[in-house]
Amino acid sequence: MMDLDAIAGTARGGTLYGIGVGPGDVSYLTLRAAALVRQVDVIAFFAKRGLQGNARGIVDPLMGPHREELRLEYPVTNEIPPEDPSYRQQISRFYEESAEALSLLLRQGKSVGLLAEGDPFFYGSFMHIWRRLDKVFPIEVVPGVTGMSGCWTRANAPITWGDDILSVLPGTMGEAQLTRRLADTDAAVIMKVGNNLAKVRRAVTAAGLLSRAIYVERGSMKGERIMPLSEGPEAGSPYFSMVLIPGQGRRL
Repeated sequence: MMDLDAIAGTARGGTLYGIGVGPGDVSYLTLRAAALVRQVDVIAFFAKRGLQGNARGIVDPLMGPHREELRLEYPVTNEIPPEDPSYRQQISRFYEESAEALSLLLRQGKSVGLLAEGDPFFYGSFMHIWRRLDKVFPIEVVPGVTGMSGCWTRANAPITWGDDILSVLPGTMGEAQLTRRLADTDAAVIMKVGNNLAKVRRAVTAAGLLSRAIYVERGSMKGERIMPLSEGPEAGSPYFSMVLIPGQGRRL
């Protein structure tokens, strides 16, 4: 029988690992990611106040007893809008303090795995730590299955065909801009839906794409819901939700 840990490689002391844990199902982790979750000296993860943290929940089946963990708790999430100066100030200070806490462990020669939902370099909090520590400590980024690819797979919806152009759009965009971007692309993924759902729905409708739009909530996670956007909630959705608009390109 093959030794999967040997194939995936081992963790090195004093190194920070940005571990992509995929969209929600632990079986979607790569061999490298799963091995590092078991091997690193410290598992670090981001979490909303009062909650376990989604990334930490994903890897729970891989966590043995008595593991050292570092919980990095956001001071704010969606309580105030991101454009609010107070939000930017609090979150920036939070990332500075988190980088300091991780630096302390790394200087002690410990290997640290910082969990990242989906892929660490795709709309992830990990990037704000990477930006601060990349030139200071060895860092290895372990790619993960993105939330969007997990969602379109679970929805059984091929997203691009032939020469289709795919646009990934944040639901936080202004409605007019979102409508224009949707009208100018072949296929789209709209992320950061949440409280923006009503606006997203209006933009999709205005772009003439409602008949193709798919609403996915908590894709590949417990409580998953998949349905046409036209049949989905009118307004308000969980953080882990997105809208998919599959392309209609060349099919052979």
